Amino acid sequence: MTNHVSSMASTVFDSVLFRDAFGTADMRALFSDHALVQRYIDVEVALAKAEARAGVISAEAAEVIAREASIERIDFDRMREETDIVGYPILPLVHQMVDMCGDAGRFVHWGATTQDIMDTAVALQVRDALDVVDTDIRELRAILSRLAKKHRDTPMAGRTHLQQALPVTFGYKVAIWLAMFDRHQERVAQMRKRVAVVEFGGAAGTLASLGDKGFEVQKALAEELGLGVPVTTWHVARDGFAEAVNLLALVTGSLGKIALDIMIMASTEFAEVYEPFVKGRGASSTMPQKRNPISSELMLAAAKAVRQHAGLMIDAMIQDFERATGPWHAEWIAIPESFILTAGALHQAKFALGGLIVDEARMKHNLGITKGLIVAEAVMMSMAPYTGRQQAHDIVYDACRTVNEAGGTLAEALAALPDVTKHFDRAAIDRMTDPANYLGLAPQMVDRALALSSEI
Repeated sequence: MTNHVSSMASTVFDSVLFRDAFGTADMRALFSDHALVQRYIDVEVALAKAEARAGVISAEAAEVIAREASIERIDFDRMREETDIVGYPILPLVHQMVDMCGDAGRFVHWGATTQDIMDTAVALQVRDALDVVDTDIRELRAILSRLAKKHRDTPMAGRTHLQQALPVTFGYKVAIWLAMFDRHQERVAQMRKRVAVVEFGGAAGTLASLGDKGFEVQKALAEELGLGVPVTTWHVARDGFAEAVNLLALVTGSLGKIALDIMIMASTEFAEVYEPFVKGRGASSTMPQKRNPISSELMLAAAKAVRQHAGLMIDAMIQDFERATGPWHAEWIAIPESFILTAGALHQAKFALGGLIVDEARMKHNLGITKGLIVAEAVMMSMAPYTGRQQAHDIVYDACRTVNEAGGTLAEALAALPDVTKHFDRAAIDRMTDPANYLGLAPQMVDRALALSSEI
């Protein structure tokens, strides 16, 4: 029997095929039409309660509005049709709320403007979405902490410009990843007070329609919704939401960096790490041997997409006078998609890193493929006290050329040079050409990163 897919979704965010690859159900729910309209209603009801507290409208009217305004009574088809005509959803919503509330309906939306309701609703969405991101980052940091601790002393080749440079440890690499997300955790906390604020200014932002009650109502509205109070109206000051999306770009940028490392390290020639094995995941339609790093690929794609939205949000900051003529609308695209993509990328990261398969033997093997050349600096610095730095450099340089041209190992080439053997016996040469003996402070940096992370 054929199952017919009834969904008419046309983007990855709502696609039955791709939505869980590029997002999560929890984050989609926060930004769904239903949730958004519910937030509009929440703000309108909170406004009525705030105005009743300030004596602007009667307590009885506010009670009726709070009791009767219900999303279950919303005719979404009617609201959609009117929104297409008006260009914004608030007037269509207010029409229906007025109908619901009878005589008290006269006081719905009192003194507010459309953008007040929409901005405050999005501030509520962003506040709640940041809670989700904050939790995901904390869970990811716990995974990275365990991974860094486990591989504190696992030697591997450090690479610069995609060439082997000096030995590091895998734990050191993970500690660098961890430190990025420690900073992101702090950024989320620091940013919240700048973003989770109420918007209530009226037509041109001056609260003129409420006379001397404007600030009182604004403060009461913020209290009703659990939001902060802004110093000034922010109808055209969009730095808060722009900061939020640009933070998401930083988060997904860090995930993209991790993804790139994993993808290269999982390549056949490196074969140092693998994403967790799940039967069929990463399979090729033509090559049965393939095991593609799917989670990393999705993380990288998300990083690129959120980067685009971060730029869009910066562009949308350039708004004319006291109410914008278009840039505001761009936020409606960028904010939900950025949060959904970020949640999806964090979900993929927790999966990939939570079950990451680390091949320590292969790391050790790769560390030896240069036949000791990776520790040429170590040898030079060991010899310098006896020969002087420049002469040590020249001696080791000649030994490296011998390895490159004639084969053998660096230890063997050094053991054939009298300028070396008069200061070092073969055991000493072997020790100073062992990559595991030239890790610098990599293990100690892991300890420092773990200690700092535990305090955040």
